[in-house]
Amino acid sequence: MRIGFLGTGEITAAMVRGLKGQGHRILVSPRNATVAATLAAEVPEVAIAPNEDLVANSDVVFLCLLARVAEEVLPGLPFRTGQSIISVMVDAPLATLRRLCAPATDIAITIPLPPITSGGCPLPVYPASPALDALFGAHNLILPQLSEAALNAHLGASALCSPILDQLLTAVDWLASHTDNPAAAEAYIAAMIRGYLPERAAAGDLSQALKKLSTEGGLNATLRAAMAPAKETLHHGLTAFHSRLGLDDPKGRT
Repeated sequence: MRIGFLGTGEITAAMVRGLKGQGHRILVSPRNATVAATLAAEVPEVAIAPNEDLVANSDVVFLCLLARVAEEVLPGLPFRTGQSIISVMVDAPLATLRRLCAPATDIAITIPLPPITSGGCPLPVYPASPALDALFGAHNLILPQLSEAALNAHLGASALCSPILDQLLTAVDWLASHTDNPAAAEAYIAAMIRGYLPERAAAGDLSQALKKLSTEGGLNATLRAAMAPAKETLHHGLTAFHSRLGLDDPKGRT
């Protein structure tokens, strides 16, 4: 497949590396010359091309720009009917993409994360995109959404990664203070948490994992009780995204 990436940041690099060795022909734009050159040297399938040539010679175009930059870059590029467009841009709604990428109509939005390089990355998408499924479905969890609002809610939920990692690092620091071995402490915490997370969780898997860690008076239950106020803090933090992401509170809470 002929694939083009407009924009060459961290997420573009992760997606390109995830496609390495699959026989595609990949064009990347030179917007970030250093990243583009690194990818071209590292991935045999990659070449650097100007935006106009990239769009003209790609069957699938990934939009990996800042939304304000897209308004400047996309108009006038030779998008065409039958071309698949997949946006990973924040704050660029579908209606805007349809205007900027006309006459292309096969347009979808997804939220890739850096782990897409090695697979196992959840990819919520709206609307459903056969191109995304063909390129990344074999090694990643594709999650078609019923609405753009549902997709945006996943964007809010993805912000959970930073506070969770922050909490884990707090535990690493505590453990290392007793072992004098920070590297081993980090390895232990990461492996321990990973062991409770199924690669593709079915409904109820996380609840069952929590239930197994709920022995009354046990260390897990005791620490969870001590941290219970953090649940309300998390809810308030996620709710604060409603206006930015165009979400309604499903239960009318503020």
